[in-house]
Amino acid sequence: MESMLLQDVVIILGLSIIIILAFNRLKLPAILGFLLAGIIAGPYAFNLISSKHEVELLSEIGIIFLLFVIGIELSLKGLASIKKIIFLGGGLQVGGTILITALISTFIGLPMNTSIFLGFLFSLSSTAIVLKLLQERGEISTPHGKIGLGILIFQDIIVVPMMLFTPLLAGETPNILSTIAIMAIKILLVLIIVYILARYVAPKVFGWVVKTKNQELFILTVVVFCFGVAWLTATVGLSLALGAFFAGLIISESDYSHQATANVLPFREIFISFFFISVGTLLNLEFFINNLVNIVLLVIGVILLKMLVVGITVLILKYPVRTVFLALFSLFQVGEFSLLLSGVGKENGIIPENIYQYFLAISIITMGVTPFLISYAPKITYSLLKAPIPSAVRKRLENIKKSSKADEEFSEENLHDHLVLIGYGINGTNISKAAKKAEIPYVIIDTNPESFEQAKKNNEPIIFGDATQATILKHAHVQEARVIVIAISDPGATRKMLTTIRQFTQTATIIVRTKYVKDMEDAMRLGADEVVPEEFETSIEIFTRVLKKYLVPFNEIQEFINQIRSSDYEMLTSMKKSPHSPALQHLNIPNREIVTLKVQRANHQIVGKTIEESGIGKNYRVTLLAIHRDRRYLTEISPATVIEQGDLLYLFGHPNNITHLNELLSF
Repeated sequence: MESMLLQDVVIILGLSIIIILAFNRLKLPAILGFLLAGIIAGPYAFNLISSKHEVELLSEIGIIFLLFVIGIELSLKGLASIKKIIFLGGGLQVGGTILITALISTFIGLPMNTSIFLGFLFSLSSTAIVLKLLQERGEISTPHGKIGLGILIFQDIIVVPMMLFTPLLAGETPNILSTIAIMAIKILLVLIIVYILARYVAPKVFGWVVKTKNQELFILTVVVFCFGVAWLTATVGLSLALGAFFAGLIISESDYSHQATANVLPFREIFISFFFISVGTLLNLEFFINNLVNIVLLVIGVILLKMLVVGITVLILKYPVRTVFLALFSLFQVGEFSLLLSGVGKENGIIPENIYQYFLAISIITMGVTPFLISYAPKITYSLLKAPIPSAVRKRLENIKKSSKADEEFSEENLHDHLVLIGYGINGTNISKAAKKAEIPYVIIDTNPESFEQAKKNNEPIIFGDATQATILKHAHVQEARVIVIAISDPGATRKMLTTIRQFTQTATIIVRTKYVKDMEDAMRLGADEVVPEEFETSIEIFTRVLKKYLVPFNEIQEFINQIRSSDYEMLTSMKKSPHSPALQHLNIPNREIVTLKVQRANHQIVGKTIEESGIGKNYRVTLLAIHRDRRYLTEISPATVIEQGDLLYLFGHPNNITHLNELLSF
């Protein structure tokens, strides 16, 4: 059996690779490739899978990891903030879909129990697909992302009462009220346990684990929490996915959630592929081809019905029109829990085989078109808002658009044009102090538990995580940083960080601290803009003190140091800097710098005079680019521009000339 499962895994993943490579050339979503791989390998096509049950188990693991990561990124506080969406929005969406579906189904002649059950099936959307796509697009925390998350959470909870109610629809008469009451008590107990674990257990356990500095133990602890809570919820009749979501919420309350996410993501990407493949295996190709026209019409009808209900629900929640459209373009599909529930209905004789096959076809097609509609939702929404309408309505919609735009700016701190400091040792601590004094926004990344605890005590903005991992760098918004400082003493980790960082940004300046001169060339080649070797800096400091003892004037010593540093220590080594990207070579101007100088002293040759009168360009051979004055920037510099005391000057020129000018303007 084990060898058969291994054979199936190799076949379906190998087939997926070929299909996704082709889809990538056609710019089609990978999800469609997995669905197609499942259809081809399924029993209704080439029947390549013999261990179907085991593949379904692997797909469940993928859903567990997906919901676990979503839970980590939300937190208990974030969940409490969307309780209105969960209960009111989810209740309206599910209840409205069931009601309208049941009415339409009864009208066309289906039995009442089948009509209500179809309402159950069509009321559920795909948690796996929607949350994965929203997460990849960074939209989980946007208004429409929160709406989708809240409604999907409600759907995952309500699927349990639906399963309990299904035997009643089939004509069986168990004591459904007592069963639901017992289930409610179990859910309450699970929530209490989750709260205790989140507030008191998880932070301490992860604190102990992190202090061991054992990466394997950390990953093992994360996985045990994930599967442990999922198992707990499954024992009381709730879904594994909901338990995994609760587990993510537990870990989100600790300081180590970002690193936990980074560790779990590779597992999620592998196992979630099995989910989409297993869905594709369900499609009966012969039935699909023979009833293609009817299926397409039903798909359109289901999509319009679900969009109508979602749209009305979001409007009742008092969200702007743009958010309404983005939400309804996310939740129109039929979900994976509907597939699970349909099997229960089929076993109880509520839906006949032909209706079951129609339902499967509708489910797979709506799942397949989801990536396209979510991707193009902003453009479609914009077009709808710009449609020709009366001027009075136009004015109202423009106001809605403005409020919608403001609404979508997530309340969480959005780092931009900031400093990313990797490592909180002695150098990192000093740099953070300087950044704080200079009012430069910054964020720190470190995996050392002692440094992390010290930073927390100092109220520093720190992320616990390994900066060689892309997930951690994303949390630090490295793609929007102006400067990145790598202040660690591990050459191997530094090289990995440089490679990963340059995949996110080619414009940020990366400054690297190295212990030895031999590491400079590698750092430059991999993307560092400046490398500060401790060996050379120690040599410079020692020689500076030697020159002082020989009574060499301080300004000459400073010029000497500037010459060494501005030439990338070329005076001390024959190695020359190689730009990390040929496209940026024009920015590496030899012996020229762009710096800022504060006008502190009222030098009468310069201060209070125009650019032309002061002769900055002619006498000091520097170019004034801009002036920062009274919280505003003067960028239109002309010969008549006056320099005032307190100005911050942005200058371009040779380091020696800038140093000379600084002596005249500083105290």
